[in-house]
Amino acid sequence: MQGFGGVAAIDRQALLRARASGYARVALANIAREFPADVWHTVRGPDDLPRRPRERTPVFYGSFDWHSCVEMHWLLVRLLRAVPAEIPAAAIRAELEARFDGAKLGVEARFIADPDNRNRERPYGWGWGLALVHELASWDDPDGRHWAARFEPLADALASNFLGWLPRATYPVRYGVHTNSAFGISLALGHARDRAAAGDPALLDALVGAARRWFAEDVDYPGAWEPSGFDFLSPALAEAELMAQLLPGPTFAAWLARFLPGIAAGEPRALFTPAFVSDAGDGHIAHLHGLNASRAWCWRRIAEALPAGDPRVVVAREAMARHAAAALPHAVGGDYMVEHWLAAYAVLLLS
Repeated sequence: MQGFGGVAAIDRQALLRARASGYARVALANIAREFPADVWHTVRGPDDLPRRPRERTPVFYGSFDWHSCVEMHWLLVRLLRAVPAEIPAAAIRAELEARFDGAKLGVEARFIADPDNRNRERPYGWGWGLALVHELASWDDPDGRHWAARFEPLADALASNFLGWLPRATYPVRYGVHTNSAFGISLALGHARDRAAAGDPALLDALVGAARRWFAEDVDYPGAWEPSGFDFLSPALAEAELMAQLLPGPTFAAWLARFLPGIAAGEPRALFTPAFVSDAGDGHIAHLHGLNASRAWCWRRIAEALPAGDPRVVVAREAMARHAAAALPHAVGGDYMVEHWLAAYAVLLLS
């Protein structure tokens, strides 16, 4: 392996091929596991009690919660596209064909349009939902095309949620969990670009407009204050990853120099140091495994966006490798509080 400053670089393709079957196995088990379930419900009256998960959401009822189940389905589609020879592709296609039923996806669309549900999934679940739609729609495959068509009502509901929220969102949420504004927008951008290419730019305009309004003038971000005790996202790096998608290379390089001016010197050290996870059975503390994985992905994306020869590229790649080494061993085989979601971040990093 090539090294960066003494830290071994990761061979992402080799790691994905080696671990893909394990990720697929975990995802298939997760999407079928209805309990335990984190069912959030606002009770409107004495007879308004929550139904069992598979009755509320007949596609995305497993994996502990709605957004994690969406992530696991995204993982399976991404693996079908990236490494089909390394996974039980025929069995996965059959499972997805049964799950991606038009009537069931219609129920999902109505569920996510309901204010009680959509607000809880804002914007994290929305973003992952549109990332799954984009994964299907951009796949040159017969199954991908007809599954994408079945997803259109859910995609429209998710887009409508974003379009209803963003004009009212005066301020971004700079927080390392599900409500983080930058990460949700980043996940949704692929689908928004697809819609724009098809003649409907409203979602893309809203996402890009919000990102520029919130983040374009940010300077001297206090990255040394990270992480919080149950982060699975870095607010600093999630914002930088989003802006890497929106700004051309030289413009992004200049923005990043203002936003995190110490990167070339490995500062702030907190952003370069993997988080310590003291108890993976604690659902909140377990988030820190995801922080290491998502940081690795963000550092990778930052390195890819900077111009060739920028000294921060080497530093970012070192940070990617360091965080990947801390996160990847925990994606499979650990406590369910980790295993119901972390593999999605491993595949996001490696693919």
